[in-house]
Amino acid sequence: MDDNNTYDALVIGSGMTGGWAAKEFTENGYRTLVIERGRDVKHKEDYPNAFKAPWDYKYRGYDTRKIKEEYSIQHLKYNFDASSMDFFASDKDHPIETPIDKPARWFRGYQTGGRSLIWGRGAYRMSDLEFGANQKDGNGTDWPIRYKDIAPWYDYVETFIGVCGTKENIDHYPDGKFLPAFEMNTAEKVIKDRIENHYENRKLIPNRFAHLTKIKPGQFKGRSECQSRDMCHAGCPYGAYFSSNSSTLPAAYETGKLTLKSNVIVESIIYDDEKGRAAGVRTINSITKERSVYYARVIFLCASTLASTSILMQSRTSRFPNGLSNSSGTLGRYLMDHHKNVGGSGILKGYKDSYYRGFRPGSLVIPNFRNVHRQEMDFLRGYGIYGGASRAGIDPNQIGIGKEFKEKLSKPGPWKMSLYAYGECLPYYANKVELHPEKKDQWGLPILNISAEFKENEMKMRKDMKEQITAILKVAGLSDINVSEGSHIMGDSTHFMGTARMGLDPQTSVLNQYNQSHEIPNLFVTDGSCMPSASYMSPSLTFMALTARACDYAVKAMKSGTL
Repeated sequence: MDDNNTYDALVIGSGMTGGWAAKEFTENGYRTLVIERGRDVKHKEDYPNAFKAPWDYKYRGYDTRKIKEEYSIQHLKYNFDASSMDFFASDKDHPIETPIDKPARWFRGYQTGGRSLIWGRGAYRMSDLEFGANQKDGNGTDWPIRYKDIAPWYDYVETFIGVCGTKENIDHYPDGKFLPAFEMNTAEKVIKDRIENHYENRKLIPNRFAHLTKIKPGQFKGRSECQSRDMCHAGCPYGAYFSSNSSTLPAAYETGKLTLKSNVIVESIIYDDEKGRAAGVRTINSITKERSVYYARVIFLCASTLASTSILMQSRTSRFPNGLSNSSGTLGRYLMDHHKNVGGSGILKGYKDSYYRGFRPGSLVIPNFRNVHRQEMDFLRGYGIYGGASRAGIDPNQIGIGKEFKEKLSKPGPWKMSLYAYGECLPYYANKVELHPEKKDQWGLPILNISAEFKENEMKMRKDMKEQITAILKVAGLSDINVSEGSHIMGDSTHFMGTARMGLDPQTSVLNQYNQSHEIPNLFVTDGSCMPSASYMSPSLTFMALTARACDYAVKAMKSGTL
């Protein structure tokens, strides 16, 4: 074993959870290696498009030939454009396979920071309504934790990354350690009053986002307040929104204990059959294809749901012929994502003397109001409704030619309110990801075959989403209401979860309540693959809190000598 390639902790992936693992281990004095399969992206200096306008790009940023050839899937993401293109992985270089009748989309970012550079920044706490849902309705496996187990870690993470929001005292939508929320504009305040005066159980409130609206002690130095430019996906040189690059990785580097290796792909995890532990990892340099081996006392797998699952499947041994830590047979199963693309809009008449300052980088939210206190619908679980109001670009009734038309082009149109829903997907055994038996990528590794779909429960929920968005827009007194439903393809929400789930029973799950492998004590998985259920909200804050909690458990075990 080469001492130069040996560390206390080894973290696979430098994104949202990998950055947290790096921070926690290094701050506890452990030499930590972070392995990132993509290029190195340094905070600030590697955001070349942060101040560019659309007209600064050739073809205004829409080189259709390049997009078609390189980013056939990635370009479908709402925040994919010329400014963010380099933060998305090339579909040409990283192919996947899906059945014709079950299309899926895998949005990826292969660089330092991973998708933390291009995430939507929604930061929500799950409640016991979500943690207890599987046990209550019999789907999936019961979560091995409840809200009280993770609440202190939500506090810990929120204090460091900075989350803005308002305290609402909604039992199933827990409040957090909030910075001041972005202010609602005039139209939103009017619509909020109308909705809340009509419905007893529906509140339109500022969304909860990982943006610094005010600097507080605990946030890593070098970050500054949000400038409300709404250009987040180009990389934020102010460090106003949380990313590994601006927050956790700099904190880890400051300890002097962090080593980060970029352009290094983990081929498999080395399993020591004699000791019953993970010994290290086998890697391939993505550029030179040179192979290396690295060793560590503890390994944290934080590569993203599908990537982590792929690594475990590639790590087959005589002890684990179906993938590392997969005696339960659940590895790769119960794949989940949120379903979306149900939305609508309407026009609020009047209030044309009001406008807003800057561009708020986030929406409003109506937290879930379905099946909260009892099972009341013909579908299980629930959904949230998101949206906001802004001035439309052109008044649809204005004159269409001449001098007067040109003059009016410089004036904002009427207030337009838009709403859209995100719903929970149940954990289905049939929804799976597996290694393709024949096709391999350019590094000789099997590509992934994703076979998953939304089913009857989600279809019933989508029907209600559409009906309730229509009803809410009407209650708000809007005109010109238009509500529609788009595609419901697995992966569209970029929230893949569930393929190496936590659970109480080693026979039906991969991980225990501390994200620790039931079968390999020094192997932890803390990204989205650990989730037994999806909830209806962005899971990123939960991923980070679970990671910090797992690191605390691992550090204590290392100090006691059990790891």
